[in-house]
Amino acid sequence: MKSSKRIQSFLGIAIALIVLNIVGGYVYHRFDLTSDKRYTLSETTKNILDQVSEPVFIDVYLEGDFPAELRKLQTETKQLLEEFQAYNSAVNFIFVNPIANENEATQMAEQLYANGMKPINISVNDKGKQSQEMVFPWAVATKGENHAKIQLLKGMMSASTEEKIASSVQHLEYAITEAIYKVNTEKSKKIAIIKGIGEPNDVYIADFLRTLKDSYFIAPFTLDSVAVNPQKTLKDLQAYDLAIITKPTKAFDENQIQVLDQFVMNGGKSIWMLDQVQADMDSLYNPSSEMLAYPKDQSLGEMLFKYGVRVNPDLVKDEYGSPIKLAVGQQGSETVYETFNWKFAPYVVSGSNHPIVKNIEVVKFDFANSIDTLKNNIKKTVLLASSPLSVKVGTPSVVSLSNTINEKVDPKKVKMQSFPLAVLLEGSFTSVFKNRIVPFQTEGYLNEGKATKMIVISDGDVVRNQLDQDYQPMELGYDKWTNTLYGNKEFLVNAVNYLLDDTGLMELRTKEVKLALLDKEKVYTDYSFIQIIIVVLPLAVLAVFGFIFTYLRKKKYTR
Repeated sequence: MKSSKRIQSFLGIAIALIVLNIVGGYVYHRFDLTSDKRYTLSETTKNILDQVSEPVFIDVYLEGDFPAELRKLQTETKQLLEEFQAYNSAVNFIFVNPIANENEATQMAEQLYANGMKPINISVNDKGKQSQEMVFPWAVATKGENHAKIQLLKGMMSASTEEKIASSVQHLEYAITEAIYKVNTEKSKKIAIIKGIGEPNDVYIADFLRTLKDSYFIAPFTLDSVAVNPQKTLKDLQAYDLAIITKPTKAFDENQIQVLDQFVMNGGKSIWMLDQVQADMDSLYNPSSEMLAYPKDQSLGEMLFKYGVRVNPDLVKDEYGSPIKLAVGQQGSETVYETFNWKFAPYVVSGSNHPIVKNIEVVKFDFANSIDTLKNNIKKTVLLASSPLSVKVGTPSVVSLSNTINEKVDPKKVKMQSFPLAVLLEGSFTSVFKNRIVPFQTEGYLNEGKATKMIVISDGDVVRNQLDQDYQPMELGYDKWTNTLYGNKEFLVNAVNYLLDDTGLMELRTKEVKLALLDKEKVYTDYSFIQIIIVVLPLAVLAVFGFIFTYLRKKKYTR
């Protein structure tokens, strides 16, 4: 009788398992039990993955025996990629150690570095011996001939490893989804780089242009043709989705202003990187170490005022300035350099949750101007601002290198405040030529514009990259004199992506992920107690259950 019941129970369990297996083949669901739903893919990600019909391969170079912090990033990356693969099996991934093969390690490392994937050095403890190991916290998404890099570990100046990991984990879904979108979607948006305005030579904005070229069609667009045929110039410009105006040094005439104004009125996006003061570091490197900073006018003031902002002809001097290196003497045949705080180069930390600037690295400005936001129907978002320990310096004025670096300021005696340096404007703009005689007649002229967006930045050098010893462009944001990488490139690329994004992809940058990290101070203080909890307590619990199980089993079979 007992044997019959056991057979029935066994058959019932077997049938139940078979049914569950069959149902599981048709009904699939994964449960995300995390409080922040970090493994629940957003609707934007799902929509992008729905468009993937051919295999996408992701090579993750985060493989190896890492310290606990880096293992956390490794684990989070793997688990998120599993979610991508579970949603669409066309997404394939593999973790590889690019320098595992000693014979090919150097060549592989050089190749990755040449492709812009810079390594980090970590300390590895092997049987009590400390050693340094090179790690490439990167991944590459590939579909056919299309490739896209994925930065897994964000470099944040003066941030702890735990903070970097936490920031990087928050960034993972956006970074991976963006790469898949890039390799799976043909370029369609067009960007006009406005020329003929006394802009910098292309070599000084080369890295920015090179980066944009991966995702967008970019082309120079000269305004010189306005003098000949303004109607055709406007029509040609309207074929672009975004216009970028970079550090103009020539004044715009009325025809050129109307072309740009009507481009905006018809829904064109724009980024304005403007200097309202003539000042640059090169002018300070003279025997007196002084220069005259004076206002310059591009004749854009009235148009920007109408749109809702004013870039002032002043300089922002911030107590939180960027470091500069200056020669202070000779030691033998060697020049001795020291690092100083340069207050006319604000060291700007983003405190905003806007997707353009959330979790980006510090942005470096040079001789930036303050921006006023004016009341109208346009939505304005301050993206970046100087620190609260800033003052405005009116112009014309003399800027002295030695006086500035040696200056001591008492915040209690000087009125200081924060000043906007980059502002996003969104809405339907009003034409600067409303209720005015227009310079030229054009078909489809608008006084009230279609909904659009623009970003105004009060520094034309925010996009400027330095040149190496061979006069080749270096990475945007990298300062070769202090060996520091700022977040200028990420900020500007995010700005372009936000203005041209019609998928909602940029909103993924606002996703909050909270990692449960150990409090190292508590661990150090209560080390013995925590050691007992982690090591002894599980063994004690196991021993108690073992004793109870043995006792009950012995009692059952001794009857």
